[in-house]
This record gives sequence, structure tokens and C-alpha cells, in this order.
Amino acid sequence: MGSLMWRKAGGALISAGAVFLIGLTIVLTCDLGPQARHMGLHIIAMNIAAPVIAAIIVAERRGGDTTPFWLWVATVAQIASVWIAHAPPVQTAAMAFPAVQLAAHGVLLMAALSFWILLLSLPEARRWHALPALLLTGKLVCLLAALLVFAPRTLYGTGHAHGPPVDRLDDQHLAGLLMIAACPLSYLVAAVIITTQLLKPDRATEMGLSHQPTRRAG
Repeated sequence: MGSLMWRKAGGALISAGAVFLIGLTIVLTCDLGPQARHMGLHIIAMNIAAPVIAAIIVAERRGGDTTPFWLWVATVAQIASVWIAHAPPVQTAAMAFPAVQLAAHGVLLMAALSFWILLLSLPEARRWHALPALLLTGKLVCLLAALLVFAPRTLYGTGHAHGPPVDRLDDQHLAGLLMIAACPLSYLVAAVIITTQLLKPDRATEMGLSHQPTRRAG
């Protein structure tokens, strides 16, 4: 059972690792402004910390399979939380007040953690529900990122009054690029891995079936 649960959690761990490596490369090569740094914290919470924590929780526990209904509730909640957190009034307040920013990161972390736990807890017969949930989330979050990248003007207030001056529009575009890089790595990579696992029978299951005694006729 433990190896099966770790197998189910593999997609989350690999996607989190991919996001971490790409994010580290961008941080080391780009000069991040306040908006981009804020987006980086969002990505750390939702696309690195949440799937890793969820993978550990699901892999170490026994049983507790969930129904697709609750996964779709978590999917809608996660998408809604991302869009609300990046609404201009909310984002401007988060950039101006550390307490609001901390609360926003906490809400996004909990929404993403619930999503990944429920996704990884699907029973094998219902595991295919993870694919549309991942693809829908990735598509709608990438749409938000595209709005930040291609917006002809800044969507948020200045927020930070300290630190070196930065071009607000360039900072917003970089924040959108960070998000649009993390989305396919986090959700699409996990979907590809789960699809591969669904198409390829579990090795342990095959071995278990092969060792079952053959019943004699009569």
C-alpha cells in the first residue's frame, strides 16, 4: 500500500521539483521587483510547498480515498482563490500591507494543499478525474498570467513605498511570466505523469495477479 501511495504522489513531487528548478533559474538571472517577488511567494506556496506537503501526507497515511465531488469543489475553490487574490483591489492591498499579503499567501497555500491532497487521494477507479481538474486549473491560471503579461498598463497600485525604483509595468509583466512558467510545469507535468501511470498497469498489481492461485475446474 505504501509504495502505491508514493506512486500516486509521484506526479506532485516531480511537478514541484520542475517548478523549483525553473524558479531558481529565473531568480538567479533576473532582477525581481516587488510584484514579481510577491508572485514568487505565491508560486512557492501553491506550486512547490502544497504538492510536496500533500504528497507526504497522502503517501504516509493508509486508506482515506476521496470522491471526485470533493476534488471538484477544491478545484473551483483554488481557481477562485487565485483570481480573487490577484484582483486589483486585493493585490494592491496585499502589496501595501504585510498582514494582508501574509493572509493571501496563507489562503492560497490552504486552497492548493486541499486540491493536491484530494487529487492524490482519488481511488484508482476514479483517478482519471485528476486529469480534467489539473488541465482546467492550469488553463484558467495561465489565462490570468497572460492578462498580466500582455496588459498594456499596470493593473495594481504601487503598494511598496520603499526599495529601489522599478518600472511597474515591466515588474507586472515579469510576475505574469513567472506564473505562466509555473502553470504548465505544475499542472501539465502532473497530468502527463498521471496519464502515463493510468495507461501503464501498476507493476505491483501485475505481480499480485500473476501470483494468484489458479482455480481448478470442478
